[in-house]
Amino acid sequence: MADYTPPDGREKAPKKAKNHKGHRPKAQKGPQRAPGDKKAKSQPNRGNGSPQWRRPPHKSYKQAYAAIDLGTNNCRLLIARPSDENFVVIDAFSRVVRLGEGLAQTGRLSDHAMDRALGALKICADKLRKRNVHLARSVATEACRRASNGEAFIERVRRETGIVLDIISAQEEARLAVLGCHILLEDGVGPAIIFDIGGGSTELVLIEPGAPVPRILDWQSVPWGVVSLTETVGHETGSREDRLARYAKMKQLVTDSFAEFSERIAQHSAPDQRLLGTSGTVTTLASVHLGLPHYDRSQVDGLIVPTDSMRDISQDLAAMSPDERSELDCIGHERAELVVAGCAILEAILDIWPAPRLGVADRGIREGILRSLMTADAEGQQTQAAMRRDKSAGANG
Repeated sequence: MADYTPPDGREKAPKKAKNHKGHRPKAQKGPQRAPGDKKAKSQPNRGNGSPQWRRPPHKSYKQAYAAIDLGTNNCRLLIARPSDENFVVIDAFSRVVRLGEGLAQTGRLSDHAMDRALGALKICADKLRKRNVHLARSVATEACRRASNGEAFIERVRRETGIVLDIISAQEEARLAVLGCHILLEDGVGPAIIFDIGGGSTELVLIEPGAPVPRILDWQSVPWGVVSLTETVGHETGSREDRLARYAKMKQLVTDSFAEFSERIAQHSAPDQRLLGTSGTVTTLASVHLGLPHYDRSQVDGLIVPTDSMRDISQDLAAMSPDERSELDCIGHERAELVVAGCAILEAILDIWPAPRLGVADRGIREGILRSLMTADAEGQQTQAAMRRDKSAGANG
């Protein structure tokens, strides 16, 4: 059982971790972990002029809620029960399905990709039944938004698994990602950016932190994720110079897509800008930064990393061959090629919002869905209880 209560601000680091160049990471000044809810309890005012918001304790502790996120590259499930203002995960599932494979060339979901996704969703459906889930929401993102046969695939999923997938807009995807991870944003004053690098798209959201959730000031979604960017530029070939030229092309494509958003957010720049990322890219690079022998969510979720370190790692990975990258801990064969596209997207984000540090979140859309479901259900129960009291009072009067 995994507890998804946000970290308490205490620094956690592996005792013998080595970085990607074989050296132990240098000790960083300042906080190494995001504050999270527990730290906020002793800090009622976090510098934005409003008290820290606390969700009222949820009463339905035995009810299970579920969130499914079918993305361009992964299918993920999270099942949880409320626990005061947070929740406790009771089951989870994640599988690389590569639903968007070939989509950039054909505009359609391939038969093999759909079969892989269906196989994963059948496992999800079985878990939903076994856990007797009270309320669930299942969403599909960029691959199904773009594919000409996306709607037909959604109907096939409903027939074969009973899961009703909602193809959400890029704006809703951004909102859910923010809702799911904003608690990990580093303390500070003024606007910040939260981003989500996906398989088929990347969402950037400029927020003003506040209660009960951050206010979205501006946002942008671009059709570049680790899968779509890799397939558009083409697979790796040639020498180190060829790989670096390919990487530069990736960065330029993404930078061009960010240009309008970059102009709009320029007025919000500040000396100590804050940045929080949620994606496999940032969690992988954070793992390399720590020199972890294998991925450890407890070490990564909520970590604060110097952006210079993330840039150095990104450029080193881009120069390596796929075989060299696949030998690195926490990357392996599966991520060896796609991680380069993620690095290019990350560097483009750092160019338009040059924050000194990057917050790392191993949470996002699924957690945002769960919080939305639990909050709406609790509010609905409170409303029904109030209506019953009013009806009873009227009858007695």
